[in-house]
Amino acid sequence: MIRVENLHKHFGGFHAVDGATLEIAKGSITGLIGPNGAGKTTLFNVIAGVLPPTSGRVTMEGEDITGLPPHELFHKGLMRTFQIAHEFGSMTCRENLMMVPGGQAGEKLWNTWFGRKRIAEEERALRAKADEVLEFLTISHLADHKAGEVSGGQKKLLELGRTMMVDARIVFLDEVGAGVNRTLLNTIADAIVRLNRERGYTFVVIEHDMDFIERLCDPVICMAEGKVLAEGTLAEIKANEQVIEAYLGTGLKNRKPAEEPA
Repeated sequence: MIRVENLHKHFGGFHAVDGATLEIAKGSITGLIGPNGAGKTTLFNVIAGVLPPTSGRVTMEGEDITGLPPHELFHKGLMRTFQIAHEFGSMTCRENLMMVPGGQAGEKLWNTWFGRKRIAEEERALRAKADEVLEFLTISHLADHKAGEVSGGQKKLLELGRTMMVDARIVFLDEVGAGVNRTLLNTIADAIVRLNRERGYTFVVIEHDMDFIERLCDPVICMAEGKVLAEGTLAEIKANEQVIEAYLGTGLKNRKPAEEPA
């Protein structure tokens, strides 16, 4: 579904993404792992149009989307979430969801004068869909709560809910488990699996929690120093010598045997 070819993103002399090449299969839940500073979030930002690439190419189902801005990618069904949730804190959880679809009738001044019936009908439909999404995510009890007042994990669920308001096709999740307790993380994982299996969503997940990655992701891609090191199942990744060296600073071949007890 997504093909990244020889992608580079430089910040002055620093090469945050350095020739990354990878593919994301349609209908997959792909994990993206690597040590801090590996270039994972920068890669997401370039694919999602938040940052322009220095060079390289990104295609979505054969269409060149390199450098397209986020609002154009949004309309193509490509969305991303962030490590820190970006909710509208003074609005309710339901209102946060209702405002997601673009091109709403109420956005045009003319309709506020002469199209009030159309606006009211559209808002009823959006409210019903928002309530359906909140129910799916098991947070319907938070519908009328201010989004800024709910927990970090609930905000992550709300961000996932935004993607459901427009029936996204591929979603990039950046550290969805950061700062989330285990119970809510399980709820988020269940929602991702259901969206993948029942609605055909494709996901790419950056996450440091290997239990979360192991439960959800196949394949797993490992990055380090802006490059793709390895791809495979998590078991294969864990056994890869280059991956071990990237995480621990030394490979298996260079390790000294444990000393015998005196």
